[in-house]
Amino acid sequence: MSLLKVTNLTKRFGKFTALDGVNFEVENGEVLGFIGPNGAGKSTTIRVMLGIIKATSGEVKIFDKDAWKDAVEIHKRIAYVPGDVNLWPNLTGGEVIDLFGKLNGQTNKGKRDELIKKFDLDPSKKCRTYSKGNRQKVALVAAFSTDADLYILDEPTSGLDPLMEKVFQECVMDVKRQGKSVLLSSHILSEVEKLCDRVSIIRQGKIIESGSLNELRHLTRTQMLVDTKQPVTGLQDMEGIHELEQTDQGLSFQVDSDKMDVVIKHISQFGIVKLESAPPTLEDLFMRHYEGTNKTGVGDER
Repeated sequence: MSLLKVTNLTKRFGKFTALDGVNFEVENGEVLGFIGPNGAGKSTTIRVMLGIIKATSGEVKIFDKDAWKDAVEIHKRIAYVPGDVNLWPNLTGGEVIDLFGKLNGQTNKGKRDELIKKFDLDPSKKCRTYSKGNRQKVALVAAFSTDADLYILDEPTSGLDPLMEKVFQECVMDVKRQGKSVLLSSHILSEVEKLCDRVSIIRQGKIIESGSLNELRHLTRTQMLVDTKQPVTGLQDMEGIHELEQTDQGLSFQVDSDKMDVVIKHISQFGIVKLESAPPTLEDLFMRHYEGTNKTGVGDER
C-alpha cells in the first residue's frame, strides 16, 4: 500500500512551470530517494506535500488524505527536516526540540536524550550561537525523536560533517527497521545509494526515471580494467565501448551492460591475466541523464 502518492502534480508560478506532471509513490516501510540537482523541483514538490503551497493541478495523497485539504491531520503523523533550518534565536536547542515534541503531541525523552548524545549536540546553547550544522542537528533530533509514520527529509545532511552523516544514516536505517517510510530528497548520490530501496530522478520539474537501483543499472556502464598476454585489438570498433584508454595497470574502459557478454568474449581471445570490474553507481546513472542536456550547467535549472 502507498503511504504517499503523487499523481500528475503540476505547479506553475506565473508563466514558469516548476513541476510538470510529477508522478511517484512511497510504499510502507520503504526509503525512496528523490534526487536531482539544485533547482530541479525537489523542494517545490515537498512544499506541496506539506500543504505549504497549493498545486496548480494533480494531487498528493498522504495516508490516503489530500495534502492540501487535510494538512493538519497529515502533520500529526509526519516528521519533516528542511535543508536550511531557521530556529528561534533566543531559545536553546533543547527548548526548540521540546517545543517541536509538544507541537507534535508526543515526547520520548529517552529517545531525545539518546539522539542529542549521538549527534554530539549541546542543547543548552542559544540557537543564535549555532552553526548551520548544529541547527541541522536540532531539526534531526526533533524529527527522529517523534514516532512518525512518514519522514520527509529535504537535503537533511546539509552542513553536517562526515561523522554526523553516518549517525544520520543509522537513524534512517533504524526507522526503516521499525517499518516506517522515508522520502529522502538529496543531491548527495552516495547517501542515496546507501539508504534507498528505490529512486526517482527529477529534472526540470519532470520525473525522468523511477525504479530500484538494480532496475536502473541497465542504464549505466560498468567500469572495466583488463590486462592481457597479448595487446587487445578491435575494441575501439565495438559497440557499447566508452572512455577507452591504456593505463599503467592495463586497458581501462566503460562498457554498456547489455554488451558485456560480447566484449568479454572478444577480450578472452588475447589471454586475460587480470580483469577488474566496478559496478555502475547511481552517480553514473545520474550523470548519463544530465550530460549534454544543459549547456549552462545543471545549477541553472529552476
